[in-house]
Amino acid sequence: MVMATELAGRTALVTGGTSGIGRATAAALAALGATVVVSGRDAARGEETVRRIEQAGGVAHFVAADLRDEASARALAARATELAGPVDILVNSAGIFPFGPTEKTTQEQFDEVYAVNVRAPYFLVAELAPAMASRGHGAIVNVTTMVAEFGAAGMGLYGSTKAAMVLLTKSWAAEYGPSGVRVNAVSPGPTRTEGTAAMGAALDQLAAAGPAGRPGTAEEIAAAIVFLTTGAASFVHGAILPADGGRIAV
Repeated sequence: MVMATELAGRTALVTGGTSGIGRATAAALAALGATVVVSGRDAARGEETVRRIEQAGGVAHFVAADLRDEASARALAARATELAGPVDILVNSAGIFPFGPTEKTTQEQFDEVYAVNVRAPYFLVAELAPAMASRGHGAIVNVTTMVAEFGAAGMGLYGSTKAAMVLLTKSWAAEYGPSGVRVNAVSPGPTRTEGTAAMGAALDQLAAAGPAGRPGTAEEIAAAIVFLTTGAASFVHGAILPADGGRIAV
């Protein structure tokens, strides 16, 4: 059962919303009363995500999208609006994060990571932010990473895409903030999700460097994202909120 109405009457689009941080964010937004559109590549996972939200008393829709080019991003925005009405909240959570040596990166891999991690959110914002601005309100949250802030061997490709999103977050805040659209980002640290399961003990070792001394959960990152979509963050524009167990402090 939905226990709060903070976001009642709002429509939220969450990319990468069928697993990990995106799924936890979609559930948390729905719990606050938002109608949530989740996107992802796997229809079965999408339908399961919607079912769980509905069982909890929320309202959700699934839209399949691979987000590899401008057309797919704009089509997702259009379909979300068609299903649930004008989008008030956009969470750019979809991302891929291959790690490895620079010399082993192929052009195909390079292009794919930038397509999903930078190009797709860019054109989702291009499609949705002007309409938010015309209505005088909206919230956009980009999910970045702590490795956008410092050098880490084998993480340059992934980190560089998220560093681009850090700059875009600030640029979009300057561009759309005067019209009432707040644009911010959450920068997660090591987080235990389906996507990071393959890291095994390396995830714990990475997390051990921070004061929390452990990986975060998807729900903990989602809580930071949801905060930035609510009225509690009404004076927050262009911020990069670390949700990294304190890694920023060391």
